[in-house]
Amino acid sequence: MFQVDAKHPTPLYHQLDRSIRFAIATGKLGIGDQLPTVRQLAVDLRINANTVAKVYAELERSGVVETRRGVGTFVTARPNEATSRRDRDRDLRELADHFIAQSHERGFSIDDVIEHLERRRRK
Repeated sequence: MFQVDAKHPTPLYHQLDRSIRFAIATGKLGIGDQLPTVRQLAVDLRINANTVAKVYAELERSGVVETRRGVGTFVTARPNEATSRRDRDRDLRELADHFIAQSHERGFSIDDVIEHLERRRRK
């Protein structure tokens, strides 16, 4: 369910954080769902267990997951669920601006981006 690419210049912990948040945002993981153990996910992704533990700790600090000692780590909220509407709008605008700029640099038009996102949404 989660993916990281050791050859990609983005640090592994950022890739994993983004992958988990994406799974939650797209409904692949719902509130109450259990994440794999740190050790199991590290083995599955062939990365250091400390990297997975760091991501889980950051997600817990953000209020996205909750770790219950001896039981596991569970999704408790959607990312940014607790932030104000104005902050969410600002964050989304910044994210969209960055995405559009990056897409343009790679030769994609805004229409290409919208079409792609609409296809992904239908999946």
